[in-house]
Amino acid sequence: MANRIPRVPVREQDPAIRATNFEEVCYGYNLEEATLEASRCLHCKKPRCVAACPVGINIPGFIAALHEGDLRGAADIIANDSSLPSICGRVCPQESQCEGSCVLGVKGEPVAIGKLERFVGDWKLDNAPETVEEIPHNGKKVAIIGSGPSGLACASDLAKAGYEVKIFEALHKVGGVLVYGIPEFRLPKDKIVAREIDSLRRLGVEIETDVIAGRTVTIDSLMNEEGYDAVFIGSGAGLPRFMGIPGENYNGVVSANEFLTRANLMHAYDGEYDTPIYVGQRVVVVGGGNVAMDAVRTAKRLGANATIVYRRSEKELPARQEEVHHAKEEGIEFKMLNNPVEVIGDEKGWVKAVRCIRMELGEPDASGRRRPVEVEGSEFEIPCDVVIMALGTSPNPLIAATTDGLETDRRGCIVANEEGVTTRKGVFAGGDAVTGAATVILAMGAGRKAAKAIDQYIKEGK
Repeated sequence: MANRIPRVPVREQDPAIRATNFEEVCYGYNLEEATLEASRCLHCKKPRCVAACPVGINIPGFIAALHEGDLRGAADIIANDSSLPSICGRVCPQESQCEGSCVLGVKGEPVAIGKLERFVGDWKLDNAPETVEEIPHNGKKVAIIGSGPSGLACASDLAKAGYEVKIFEALHKVGGVLVYGIPEFRLPKDKIVAREIDSLRRLGVEIETDVIAGRTVTIDSLMNEEGYDAVFIGSGAGLPRFMGIPGENYNGVVSANEFLTRANLMHAYDGEYDTPIYVGQRVVVVGGGNVAMDAVRTAKRLGANATIVYRRSEKELPARQEEVHHAKEEGIEFKMLNNPVEVIGDEKGWVKAVRCIRMELGEPDASGRRRPVEVEGSEFEIPCDVVIMALGTSPNPLIAATTDGLETDRRGCIVANEEGVTTRKGVFAGGDAVTGAATVILAMGAGRKAAKAIDQYIKEGK
């Protein structure tokens, strides 16, 4: 029986070797491995995996086509709902979405849906780049602010519907968090991200970089002067948070956002680039999410002894299980149930340690997780040269501050409904700009919903 076949393991770089380089950790499946893993799917009549996918990919359908050897068919099925399969197959939290709902996972291991999606996506990039029939324009224009996952997904759907679409990106490279936030060893930029974006250009989407919405252009200028019929804001959440503890102004305290941007977008990890980045000998990363794992594993690869400090237990870590597992394999130290209370500096103003206090778990808080409580008198110090704060991010307030009628909530996130409709007529939003920092696939789902709402809005005569 199919469900008695064990999950096919994925080949990976040796931990001792990969901890010293920025090459991709996971090699993915070959055709034989992917076909065998595809044979495990039960093709449920009511596939829970599809319901758990934020963009509703026909998962049993593409897996069946893959198993039958119809790779182009599998790619086409995925393309109906996702324009970034090679990316999503690598970075989506499948264990809490599609794979987390797989029937096989009830008593065993779920189908490796993410790895199969990655295999099909990579096969398509290498063997069957999308041939796009010329789509007649409907005479309407839509501007997209931000080239991250939500903006790319929204642009793709609108272009396929006949709209003239232009993306405005603040940075000098396209991809948003895909290029500045996620390390090369998890998501190769030239091999994967750039090629997935090229498929968007083939749809006719125009992309302009180095454009800061709220400065270079405004929502008003796009709509009133440049004639855009609607605007989608997918500008992400790039404003870092800090703890507000003493000593955060010392040299050597940085946000994970800045640290990863220097390493990823500005190639600080590459000796051929002269991008300044300092890790010293010992780095402490504060936080337990995926960004924290990316930062601490990057610091390790840059030569530092790297440690995670997290105020809850390992059970409450919000990071993907795979990333935690890989970090441990690579020698990352985890100090759980500890929380920084002060950064200590030397006479020259540089970090020399972080003072922490031990925590214990109390009653559950609003998130459903047990609230960490300080253990009185348990302070101790961790010597370090750099402290990286990975505590989450919020949207940059610039767009909202320069757009009349665009409401934000107390976190600075743009107020929008499930379809991405904001309080400003003709302006839609989705992804991290609305929710705060979340996942690539959730941002894509928001972009696709907004594309439908934009299409309806324009067709109904605005």
